[in-house]
Amino acid sequence: MKKQGLSCVLAAIAIQLTLGIAYIWSVFQTGIANSLFGGNNAAASLTFSLLLATLTIGSVIGGRLATKYSTGVVVFIGGIIISAGFFLASLVRADYSWLLWISYGIMGGVGMGFTYSTTIACAQKWYPHKKGLVTGIIVSALGFGGVVFTPIVEGLIQVFGGRGIGEAKTFIVLSAVFLTVCSIGSLFLKNPPEGHKTGGAAANSPAAHIVNSLSPSQMLRSPKFYLITAAFMLACMGGLMMIGFAKPIAEAKGFVPAIAAIGVLAVSMFNSIGRLVWGMISDKLGRIRTIILLLTGSAVLSLLVNMAEGYWVFILIALIGFFYGGLLSNFPSLTADLFGPTHMATNYGFVLLGFGSGAVISSQIAGHFRNIAVRADDIDLMFPAFVIASCCAAAGIVLMLILRVLNRKTK
Repeated sequence: MKKQGLSCVLAAIAIQLTLGIAYIWSVFQTGIANSLFGGNNAAASLTFSLLLATLTIGSVIGGRLATKYSTGVVVFIGGIIISAGFFLASLVRADYSWLLWISYGIMGGVGMGFTYSTTIACAQKWYPHKKGLVTGIIVSALGFGGVVFTPIVEGLIQVFGGRGIGEAKTFIVLSAVFLTVCSIGSLFLKNPPEGHKTGGAAANSPAAHIVNSLSPSQMLRSPKFYLITAAFMLACMGGLMMIGFAKPIAEAKGFVPAIAAIGVLAVSMFNSIGRLVWGMISDKLGRIRTIILLLTGSAVLSLLVNMAEGYWVFILIALIGFFYGGLLSNFPSLTADLFGPTHMATNYGFVLLGFGSGAVISSQIAGHFRNIAVRADDIDLMFPAFVIASCCAAAGIVLMLILRVLNRKTK
C-alpha cells in the first residue's frame, strides 16, 4: 500500500515537473512578441495569461471526469491536449498570430488543468494529514521544471535558428515531452482504496468526510469560496508579472540575453523552493496565517522592483518567486482544509478562477507598462505595474483576515 502511495506521488512529481515548462514563458516573450505580434508585448503575454486562465476550465472539467472515471485517464487525456496545443503552436505565423492564443494558450491551459489539480488531489488523498508537505513537494516540482527546462529551451531556440525563429521547432520538442511524460505517469496515478488508513479515520470513509467535505454546488454557496478566490486573484499579481517579464526586465537593466536568462532561472528555482518550504511551514503555522505572511512579503517586494540595480535584480526576482511559490502551495491546501478532500480536484478548479483572472489582468497591466517602457527606452516606466501588484497584495491580506474571522465563527 505504501508503495502505491509513493508511486502516485512520484508520478505526480514527474508530471508537474513537465508542466513547469509553462512557467518559462519569459524565455519566449521577446522573440514571440517581435516575430508574431509586431513587438506588442501585451498581445504576446496574453498567450501565457490565457494558459493560466483556462487552467481553471481544465481543472473543473478534469476534476469531474476524475471522479467519474479515474485520475490516470484524465491525466492521459490532458497530456494529449497540451501536446497537441504545443504542436499546433509550432505552425503559427505572423499572419495568424491569434492561433497562438488558441494553441499554446487555451489548449495548453485546458490540458494543463486536466493534469494539475487532479494529480494534487490524488496525492493528498494518500497523505491527508500532511497536505501542506505533500502539496508543497508536488507543486514545487512544477516550479523546479522551470529551472530544468530554461537552459534546455534556451539551447533549443539557439540550435533551431535563434530568437524569433527557433521557437517553432522548440514547441515541437516540448509537445513530444508532454505526451511521453503524461502517458507514462498516468499509469501510476490511482486513488487509495476504500478504508485506506491515514493515522486516523479512513481517508475515504464517510466518517472522515461527512463533516468537512462539500460538493462543488455546496462550496459555491459558501462566502468562504468567494473570499479565497478573490484573495487568490489579488495574491498572484506580482509573481505572475515577474514570471512573465523576468528576462526582459533583466535585459533592460543592462544584462545581455545570456545573463538575463538567469532571471528566469532565479524566479523558477525559488518559486519551486518556496512551494516546498512554505508548504511545510503552513502545516505548523496554519494556512491562513502563512498566506497573510506571504502576501505581506509580496506587497513589500513589489515596491522594490524599481530600486534594484546590478545583480540585486536577480536577488529581488528570486525573492518574489519564493513568496509567489508559497502562495501556489498554500491555496490548494487551504481549499482542502475548508471544503474537504472528496471533491478537491473540482473545487480547487473553481478556486483557480481567481488565479486565472489574476493572470489575465496582471499580464495586461504589465504588458501595457512594458510597452510604455520600451517606447521610452526606460524600464523604470514599468514600475507602476508593480505598485498595482503591491496594492492588490495588501487588499488580499484584508480578505484573508475576514476569512479567518468567518472561519472561527463557523467552526
